[in-house]
Amino acid sequence: MLTILGKPQRVCSGASRREVLQACGAGLLGASLPTVLAAEDLGGATLPARAKSVLFLYIYGGPSQLETWDMKPEAPSGIRGPFTPIACRSPGLLISEHLPRMAAMSDKFAVVRTVNHTHNNHHACHWIKTGKPWHMPETVFNATDKDWPSIGSVVEYLDQQAALRTGKPREMPSYMYAPAPLGHLQGYDYPGQYAGWLGRAYNALATNFRRKDSKDNPFFREVTDAEMDLKIQGLDEQPELPLDRLNRRKSLLEQFDGARADVERNLSTTSYTKFQRKAFELANSARIRDALDVRKESAQTRDRYGRHLYGQSVLLGRRLLEAGARFVTVQWECPDGYSWDSHIHSDDIKSKLLPGLDQTYTAVLEDLSDRGMLDETLVVLTSEMGRTPNGSATWGRGHWCNCFPMLFAGAGIRGGSVYGKSDKNAGYPADRPVSPADLAATVFTALGISPDLRIPDPEGRPTSIVEHGHALTELFS
Repeated sequence: MLTILGKPQRVCSGASRREVLQACGAGLLGASLPTVLAAEDLGGATLPARAKSVLFLYIYGGPSQLETWDMKPEAPSGIRGPFTPIACRSPGLLISEHLPRMAAMSDKFAVVRTVNHTHNNHHACHWIKTGKPWHMPETVFNATDKDWPSIGSVVEYLDQQAALRTGKPREMPSYMYAPAPLGHLQGYDYPGQYAGWLGRAYNALATNFRRKDSKDNPFFREVTDAEMDLKIQGLDEQPELPLDRLNRRKSLLEQFDGARADVERNLSTTSYTKFQRKAFELANSARIRDALDVRKESAQTRDRYGRHLYGQSVLLGRRLLEAGARFVTVQWECPDGYSWDSHIHSDDIKSKLLPGLDQTYTAVLEDLSDRGMLDETLVVLTSEMGRTPNGSATWGRGHWCNCFPMLFAGAGIRGGSVYGKSDKNAGYPADRPVSPADLAATVFTALGISPDLRIPDPEGRPTSIVEHGHALTELFS
């Protein structure tokens, strides 16, 4: 037995993960790490890197291809939708009238129009963020520790392994997430964003924005400076923790060292020493605290991105990349249960969603370019699905996984290009279909990581980080 804060807690195989998390104060990193094994030698599995980092802009809910970047003005009235295309700088691209800024700079990004898969609901986010389909548990619909690791978690894993080999620890986590883990503003915890079976040590360092109440949609309104005083998830409950209390907690954690012999057989606790150290480093990192503070940006820059939650979160993403993060995910959620998941009508798409996306996406491309970062940053904009070709009488659309677009920019992407063609109703690929595994392979390849690289699975067997995926090398110059 080990006594912590005067209360006995079991530290053999009967200890719960929650008890250990509470005891060590490192809940942001977790401890369900399988046997720690290094990745296979990377000598034959590295590629010339086009990108130093990735900004992964994820739009939850499924923007309609017919209202954004794959419009079909010649389609029947029940399909083509209420919006019309406008002129843009990309030959062959028809772009919505409600994306005027994107149309004016479409020569800066490439559009892939033929992404498709077979998982026609929102849990396809796992497939998009990992390259692997999700095998939905029978009774649990949230993320599990058996899920395939996210692309960002694999990057985190490889960077941590490299740091161990070189003896040069990174000053910033490689994988970071804003403004909150996907689903947390709705009361869910969606799969695909975590390290899954790879181990919680490789989860993203996530911020934890909280909305005002159950009816609040901060993506549709201006967020305050107080709201953007973001904290690290897992440490945000005690923002004013004094140094002496922090040090006392550390001394309590050191009690675990004396019980090492009792817990060596427990895989959920044997790796806690480095997690403890990392937790305290993060809690006291001036570099991370500074990067998280978007309030240090000029009013002009913040206005340019948009004062809504998405705009400020993407600005935060740029700051995290600038501070040294390697894979930053920024997501636009549907906290009202609707938003981009537009089953009913297109009113919000016209008045809030497309204008907000148009403003923020063009702002970050311009900002990265002005700072000399765009050439070394791959910017991916995607969702988990598109919408049905047939619209309702009020111009809502249902889920549609058979054909939808995603955008790529930076890191040598041939701006102004269009990859793939959909059929006459934007319902199915007419040529060059693209899978989520192709997306994963493209991202890894851009970072100089071979999609054929193998890492150990929970049983220690070498497993390819991408299966059946091929990088879209044609997108790059």
